[in-house]
Amino acid sequence: MSLAWIGLGSNLDAPRAHVERALDELDQLPLTRRRRASHLYATRPVGPADQPDFINAVAQLETRLSPLALLDQLQALEQRHGRVRERRWGPRTLDLDLLLFDDQCLVTPRLTLPHPEMAQRAFVLVPLAETAPTLVLPDGHDVASLAASLSEEAPPARVSPRMLPQI
Repeated sequence: MSLAWIGLGSNLDAPRAHVERALDELDQLPLTRRRRASHLYATRPVGPADQPDFINAVAQLETRLSPLALLDQLQALEQRHGRVRERRWGPRTLDLDLLLFDDQCLVTPRLTLPHPEMAQRAFVLVPLAETAPTLVLPDGHDVASLAASLSEEAPPARVSPRMLPQI
């Protein structure tokens, strides 16, 4: 079994519901089970500011799938949630990023592992550090230190059921 870390995000059509449903659906992927998941976090968008804030989370999966087979499953799940790719970093119903897969480093036309931008994104590192505070990236950086350094500038806000109405 391999361990994979997935970043989840949504900012359209009841984003909280999309992320919560996707967390459950990750546990239904073939040869895969969800081991843990972070709290939900409200974050400002990266890129174009003319879009709603995001709901983000991170999940850890145990899987027998290869990285590319898991990516195929994640993209199919995005499609079932109505994902439309109109512009880079634009609004979306569901975004699922394969962040880490064991300690593999991989560069293909479809997939780069670890995710190339995760070390600069508090909305990824804070929930990742919440679920795996001792995790060390393949480059030797520990997630908790990276998250602490980024969250000082623009910390994502943990969401509780009372804080965020369904949109």
